[in-house]
Amino acid sequence: MRVQKFLIAAAIAAATLVPVAAMAGLGQPSPWQIGFQQAASPIMETITWFHDFLLIIITLITVFVLALLLIVIFKFNARANPIPSKTTHNTLIEVAWTVIPVIILVAIAIPSFRLLFDQLTIPPADVTIKATGKQWFWTYDYPDNGFSFDSLMLQDADRKPDQPRLLAVDNEVVVPVNKVVRMQVIGADVIHAFAVPSFGIKIDAVPGRLNETWFRATREGVYYGQCSELCGKDHAYMPITVRVVNDRDYAAWLDQAKKKFAYRPDPQDGLAVAAQDAPNAR
Repeated sequence: MRVQKFLIAAAIAAATLVPVAAMAGLGQPSPWQIGFQQAASPIMETITWFHDFLLIIITLITVFVLALLLIVIFKFNARANPIPSKTTHNTLIEVAWTVIPVIILVAIAIPSFRLLFDQLTIPPADVTIKATGKQWFWTYDYPDNGFSFDSLMLQDADRKPDQPRLLAVDNEVVVPVNKVVRMQVIGADVIHAFAVPSFGIKIDAVPGRLNETWFRATREGVYYGQCSELCGKDHAYMPITVRVVNDRDYAAWLDQAKKKFAYRPDPQDGLAVAAQDAPNAR
């Protein structure tokens, strides 16, 4: 009777969680969300599929083990089975509990290795962006276009009504839709981490080490991420905002960004600096 009540309660809990999981938003977290954000790249779609695939396997294993425990509890207790079994081994069972786990692990390993390969193999890039993590903001370089800019979190007084708190920034990263974007990530002071959940990317920004990852956004929109490596007192206040636009809007933004953020020579040391960092640039 207790087992039946437990199973009924578990079924009710699962049924109530399904609509909550469906509330996962696109590009940013949603209230009461327990699942991933909606996928906006092929890699994230694969990650979501792999997660669901593992969840099915884990659930089947858990139910199977629970069934075995219940059989042992109710069938082989002293009252139901007063004469203990004297079985010492069973060849079929021993082969099964060796072969079946191997099959399960192989079934997990094949898509896992494929996903790792896709994540680590960067296709020919249409856009290259270098993200430098600093305490506590990001600097983005578009080396192919000759400009760079800083991206800082907007304070509450500066946010528009449709901009999420602690995620909106003053200067957004802008990329074209359905184009391969190669991200080069490095840290300027301590270790940071560049992460955008809807794209399925998360990579450390390590001082002195240039790491690379990539994404191809399949839907226009604004996507948010955050630094995902504890980097100091304002770690929670260095968000990432990526705006995905069509080719025409991207070209128009590039024209404006080249004028606003173009590299300018620093008269003190002769090095190129971003226009926004040059004296009296603003």
